[in-house]
Amino acid sequence: MTEKTKDETPSLLPIEMIGVAIAAMQDPDFITLKDVNWSVAGGEFWVVGAPQHSGKSDFLMTTAGLIPPAQGRYKFYGNETRIFDEARLADRLRMGLVFENAELFHYLTVAENVTLPLRYHQNLHPDDAAKAADELIELTGLKSIADIMPPNLPRSWHKRAALARALALQPDILLADNPLGALDARHSLWWLRFLDELNRAHQWLGGKTLTIVVTTDDFRPWRGGRRQFALLKDKSFVPLGSWNEVISSDEPLVKELLATPIQEIVEPLKR
Repeated sequence: MTEKTKDETPSLLPIEMIGVAIAAMQDPDFITLKDVNWSVAGGEFWVVGAPQHSGKSDFLMTTAGLIPPAQGRYKFYGNETRIFDEARLADRLRMGLVFENAELFHYLTVAENVTLPLRYHQNLHPDDAAKAADELIELTGLKSIADIMPPNLPRSWHKRAALARALALQPDILLADNPLGALDARHSLWWLRFLDELNRAHQWLGGKTLTIVVTTDDFRPWRGGRRQFALLKDKSFVPLGSWNEVISSDEPLVKELLATPIQEIVEPLKR
């Protein structure tokens, strides 16, 4: 048998869950999802939908390695992972996370929030961190508000700043918890376009394709593109496939997340 060349070696999956059970962040004894079997290939863009309070945040926090799986196996680039402790810092920094509520530090300016990962993980002086992040701050439209404290800004800008902070170390994977929630149309459109650009190997990333996973309670803004969709239903993770498979689905919950008129959801349930 001939030895495989480097190019023939299969790449490791960034994310792989095998029989994973996911517990609630607020109550580790309460299981929000069971037997999750899911894999994400490099460069994929996943949209995971569910109504509010269905475990979306728990799912994403487990994917981010902030809470351990209650059972099952979670592999991050082929390595068994329960939680990203300090010993796994290098792995953790390959993943950027945008919290649903942004979770900015209100006593820091927008720019200081964005540069925090550079100062903390690369030990940069504040001035050097500011220079390193200047292009990113410009790219995300934060330049004009960079010196303002978050409490003095609309929440739409909080999420934009949280995104820039998550990208500061140029991760391989971006996780975003309900990023379009409570955004106006202008900000939502910006997010959709920018995430697609990042997924298609943005110049700022040096041509690297960013793997993306987002959660949502509304599938409609995410229509089209190369995205893969999944559903959280009855404590199960249900892959749906492409957008065409989403809109052709007879699943009532999918119709709900597409804002289908209520009678079109109820009638199939009566049959």
